[in-house]
Amino acid sequence: MLEVSSFSTLFPQYREKYLQEAWPMVKSALKEFGVACELNLVEGSMTVSTTRKTRDPYIIVKARDLIKLLSRSVPAPQAIKMLDDEMQCDIIKISGLVRNKERFVKRRQHLVGPNSSTLKALEILTGCYILVQGNTVAAMGSFKGLKQVRRIVEECMLNKMHPVYNIKVLMLKKELEKDPALAHENWDRFLPKFKKKNVKQKKVNTKKKKPYTPFPPPQQPSKIDIQLETGEYFLSNKRKSAKIWQEKQEKQAEKTAENKRKREEAFIPPKEPANLVDKSEDANNNVADMAMSLQKKAKKFGKRKSEENINAETYIIGSSEQASGKKSKKQRS
Repeated sequence: MLEVSSFSTLFPQYREKYLQEAWPMVKSALKEFGVACELNLVEGSMTVSTTRKTRDPYIIVKARDLIKLLSRSVPAPQAIKMLDDEMQCDIIKISGLVRNKERFVKRRQHLVGPNSSTLKALEILTGCYILVQGNTVAAMGSFKGLKQVRRIVEECMLNKMHPVYNIKVLMLKKELEKDPALAHENWDRFLPKFKKKNVKQKKVNTKKKKPYTPFPPPQQPSKIDIQLETGEYFLSNKRKSAKIWQEKQEKQAEKTAENKRKREEAFIPPKEPANLVDKSEDANNNVADMAMSLQKKAKKFGKRKSEENINAETYIIGSSEQASGKKSKKQRS
């Protein structure tokens, strides 16, 4: 190489100790490709540069990506794999996608999942190494895998789609790839379509702001000021204690009277409404009318029964007596 190309990057303070321990390994890996590296602990930076022994012109770009990954908490053995020709990396910034700190932490946790299960599933399906650290997501793998990882991360942080749904889609695509008959067909009819549900959030009761005034609020009177106003400050200790005892007795009497009233409330009968009384009087009148009508009907029924129950002998005797009486009248005449 005729000219020297160099790249440097800063690293956080908590990575200083680890980089000191892992730097010999990084140095030996870069030396094989003819790239020089320097760790500056005073400035907190890492620098890589080409030398006369450098043969591959693109290796300096790979070395730059290597030190970037090291600064983003990627372990040194994993970061050294960046020097392979087939390995690519992508550092996704997620801090600017969400403004609210609580939402940011919650959505980042969705990406990781319980016991890092979601992250492991994404690594298996995309074939990439993924590390979520602070405000960035570092990914290493093929171009195709990195493209999928970036899309999944951005959709998760923008709350467009949960990573679990993306995992389901990737699993279906893996299964469809195995079928050669579907190689040149559209897979949209096989893939699930997830609709976003808008969950109603509780409205936060915001306090109304008072109108601004340049003057401070009036100072509240102290305990001594109140005593001076009432004249209690000039009383002797005996009188003060007597007054306190009297106030306590008055409060106690009020409390006992209130408790007694509450106890007696249970024994007070509820007031009956006036409408119910009127209704009861009407009902009594109706009952009396019904009783009178029943008595009349019973009398009529009794008369009919007495007429029907006439003895046959008495009826015959009575009729014969009437006939003999008529004959004697005719003879006399």
